[in-house]
Amino acid sequence: MTSTTSVQFTVGKLDAGMAILLTEDHHLIEFPSLLLPPGVASGSIVNIAVNRNYEQEEAKRKEFLELQDSILNEFGRNPPEAPKLHVKHITQTSVILEWTPLVLHRAKLKSLDIYKNAVKLSQHVPPGINFIKLSGLEMDTEYDFHITIKTTAGSFVSNKIRVRTHTLENLTGIVVCFGAFSESDDGIPKKDELKEILKRIGARWSDHVGPDTTHLLCNVQGGPEYSRALESSIPIVKPEWLVTTEKMEKMQAALPYYLVNDGDTTINEKNSEK
Repeated sequence: MTSTTSVQFTVGKLDAGMAILLTEDHHLIEFPSLLLPPGVASGSIVNIAVNRNYEQEEAKRKEFLELQDSILNEFGRNPPEAPKLHVKHITQTSVILEWTPLVLHRAKLKSLDIYKNAVKLSQHVPPGINFIKLSGLEMDTEYDFHITIKTTAGSFVSNKIRVRTHTLENLTGIVVCFGAFSESDDGIPKKDELKEILKRIGARWSDHVGPDTTHLLCNVQGGPEYSRALESSIPIVKPEWLVTTEKMEKMQAALPYYLVNDGDTTINEKNSEK
């Protein structure tokens, strides 16, 4: 269905593809001369009819609503989920925070920010990584942590967790990686003995350096784990460090037990307080 309105105009000036049209009640409008009938000149009288096409309006309206519904179904019904944060590991001076894999649905991640005691930290989390190690914390101190993700569908805040760093007497945060050992050295505890010590103090060990490794234990320099420990600034200590730690029932400074050569000294000195 259409509704037609017709208006009579007198053609005035024609210039640069535009015509000046004058209505009977002396209103002026500009109109594209291309749309006028052939042969029209100044002084010609034309009727211009304007039609409202209700059928096309309804078709366009329906098309727009269908597009809105498809956008809503695709992007709006499954918003991103707030990240879930937990503590993976704690020591006297560090904490490893971990979060479940992000569920973004159709949204895109713009940034992920770490907050300590409500203050945004400068640490950057590489794409695809779901943990971060925060070092340099005070011993036996409480901290509040949470993360915020910013996405193309808005910002979402994780749960907040409260963490207390360990005291010197709490040895459960020790995670030892075993490096190279010379089993022939007399008086040096063997790996099995060292593992029994770790069990007794509630600590752990692994065969490879990881984010939660606190010390590399060995009596021989070299090897892939030795190189990784140097790259990650992880203290490389002799087995006596662990023996003394158990005997004194508290964390011992690593510096007196470092296994170093001249090239390693500078790196290890940076970690003398770990």
